[in-house]
Amino acid sequence: MPETTNTNNPRNRLAAVLVVILTIALAILGCLFLLGGIYRLVAWGSTKATRFIPFLGVLCLLIALVAAAVRRRWDRTTTTAVLLSLVAILTDIPDFVPMAYPASLRSTRPAATVRLPSDVPMLVGQGGDRLENNNHADVPNQRWAYDFLVYPYYTGSSRLQDYGCYGVTVLAPAAGVVTTAHDGEPDTIPGESPTSTRGNYVVIQLEETGTYLFIAHLKPGSVSVESGQRVEEGQPIGRCGSSGNSSEPHIHIHHQRQNPEAYSDDFIWFAEGLPLCFRDHDGPAMPEGGFTEGTHGEPLGPTVRHVGP
Repeated sequence: MPETTNTNNPRNRLAAVLVVILTIALAILGCLFLLGGIYRLVAWGSTKATRFIPFLGVLCLLIALVAAAVRRRWDRTTTTAVLLSLVAILTDIPDFVPMAYPASLRSTRPAATVRLPSDVPMLVGQGGDRLENNNHADVPNQRWAYDFLVYPYYTGSSRLQDYGCYGVTVLAPAAGVVTTAHDGEPDTIPGESPTSTRGNYVVIQLEETGTYLFIAHLKPGSVSVESGQRVEEGQPIGRCGSSGNSSEPHIHIHHQRQNPEAYSDDFIWFAEGLPLCFRDHDGPAMPEGGFTEGTHGEPLGPTVRHVGP
């Protein structure tokens, strides 16, 4: 029969301390999620990136179980500590179950509306608000990212020239200042491991919002702009390649609040992705991508083309 809880009893104090610690940690976590913005990023990072909260749950669960076994008693305080520990552990679910970063398209501001990053017809390989159509959606800074491909795509070839997107001119989607222009990374051959994550890329700070466009996977030696340079919408900034974490030649673009250079690849969980829409083209403002079978199947996204000036 469970013992009646008495926190004045030394054998119950440890369980009571665990209950207080876990209650405070989970309450802070909940408040951060409700506050949104950078606070939600911290909460998400403490579960999915650093796993601080799940680790705390595992630690408290072990302490509670060992303490109960040593004193050969089980009381309500211990039960509460165990239940709270399990709740903390369950915050690690996004690491095992696919889940989009919890940010609402309607409530996340500012959104940016820009032109397409090239003039050629492009397939929307990844894009949209849902994880089923956009495999970037579980990463906070790439919540509304896009991958654009050019036919022929998904050929399975190890020759980069067998992909239509390879060498295509990449254009500035909007006017702004280039905060970073990185070149010199080799292309990644399909099926091989990348030598870097970002590859060759250009970051443009938008004039109206002060937020950042990140355009990646550019061809080595093709970046034609420099850091600090002002670019106009539609100006060439490089050519499509397959540098960085790229399965095949494609143009990656996303919109985020913080300067990407302030966060290394290990800390992208703490940068906030923002909605990105397109205008002056023959498709929806936020086209959806995806494939019939994950990333191996028939493409679901439309082919879009710039039709504006």
